Amino acid sequence: MKELLPNGVQWIELPHFVDERGLLCFLEGSHEIPFTVRRVFWITDVPPGATRGGHAHWTCHEAVFAVTGAFEIEVDDGERSFTAVIDNPRRGLTIPAGVWCELRHFQPGTACVVMASEEYRQEGYAHDKADWKEKVGTIHN
Repeated sequence: MKELLPNGVQWIELPHFVDERGLLCFLEGSHEIPFTVRRVFWITDVPPGATRGGHAHWTCHEAVFAVTGAFEIEVDDGERSFTAVIDNPRRGLTIPAGVWCELRHFQPGTACVVMASEEYRQEGYAHDKADWKEKVGTIHN
């Protein structure tokens, strides 16, 4: 059964090599990620029960990976919501601008890495889900 992902959200598989020394995953330019990466950040040491994200970006696109460990991610485009577990360093999700994203249920020792299409700009975020949903609803109608 094919997953019905929110508009523009897609799984991404990174090229990798595995041998007796371990796993090596890599990115080269914009070959694997469908945008130019302008910022990279990582999330670690998330306390039990804490969530991350809980916002949408108006113009920034992101790609989200678990380098180690696992977490649950929920993405919502205002019409469709999708929840998945990110637990493989070779496979992540791309999240386009306008899609709400929330990360939760982090396993101890998880390292989440995010590649973003823009540098950080506080004004580029939607932090209130009701306001975001209202604005996104006008886009879909």
